[in-house]
Amino acid sequence: MTLSLDKDVLLFYAGYERDVYFKGDRHLFETLEKVAALASPGTPKTTGFGMWFELLCRGLRRCGVSVHVNRHRLARRNPAFPIGVCGHPWILDEWELRNPAVLGPGMLDHPAMRPALMSDPRFRCYVTTCDWNHDLFVAAYGAERCVHWHAGIDLGEWQDAGSAAKEVDILLYDKVRWRRPHFEETLIGPIRQALHDKRMRVKTLRYGRYDLREYRRLLLRSKAMLFLCEHETQGMAYQEALACNVPVLAWNPGVWMDPQAAKWDAQGVVANSVPFFDSTCGTCFRNFEEFGPALQLFWTQLDSFRPRTFVQRCLSLEESGRTYLKCLARAAEWSA
Repeated sequence: MTLSLDKDVLLFYAGYERDVYFKGDRHLFETLEKVAALASPGTPKTTGFGMWFELLCRGLRRCGVSVHVNRHRLARRNPAFPIGVCGHPWILDEWELRNPAVLGPGMLDHPAMRPALMSDPRFRCYVTTCDWNHDLFVAAYGAERCVHWHAGIDLGEWQDAGSAAKEVDILLYDKVRWRRPHFEETLIGPIRQALHDKRMRVKTLRYGRYDLREYRRLLLRSKAMLFLCEHETQGMAYQEALACNVPVLAWNPGVWMDPQAAKWDAQGVVANSVPFFDSTCGTCFRNFEEFGPALQLFWTQLDSFRPRTFVQRCLSLEESGRTYLKCLARAAEWSA
């Protein structure tokens, strides 16, 4: 089979699963996990890496290309054809294909995990998914190696809920992952109490503990979302709310809080919890002291926000696909 870059994309993907007892047994574990997920609808069905990959494929198909996944023989028969390598970094262990490659989305949390990665002449571009993530990797790999990309949000799947009847004032999306007892005491609990004191109708979703259908129903019924997350490299959940025309009030402390951060970067890393966001989407606050004034301002401006328009302009599936195709073309043309 002869491949053409204007018609074909060749992608390789690996999730968190690895072979444990014998070659290929990860596929058995993947099947068992899917069965378990069906039996427990409240558990997450797809990792962040998996969602990125799914949306990448969807965006590419929107551009009219055929997407071939994990076709090693096809890549070997077309060694000059550029490929995308996505997901968990273990996929790069003992990597044998000679094809020029775009790495990502997925891969590394910090470039110090593999500082010599881009010295391999096969690896032409490294995908970054937001500005703060891009700055982090450019410092290690160089601006010429790092490329911007974002996952697209399907506006057909996430429909405009602006005119729906609203029974909920605030949908509180709780994705606080680290130092949980500290933030329960200093942020989450006080915010809940403040909303209660204002007699606001609140529904809460905890990351990883809800069903997607429940999330859609709550977005339809909610006037606004309160998004609590330390930082995001994209943040599909809050962007799905924006796509539904639900404005977002976001906690944005401005620093990478992952416990591994100190291991890789003693100076600290500037980060963002809503990396795709502007004044048409909502408002941010840094801590509980700023929450009250931010909520008041946000609520008085609620009817003026137009978050779905932002998603149409900045986060479309089609633009996502076109951006990745440009990355592949750049990888093909760039001499090693």
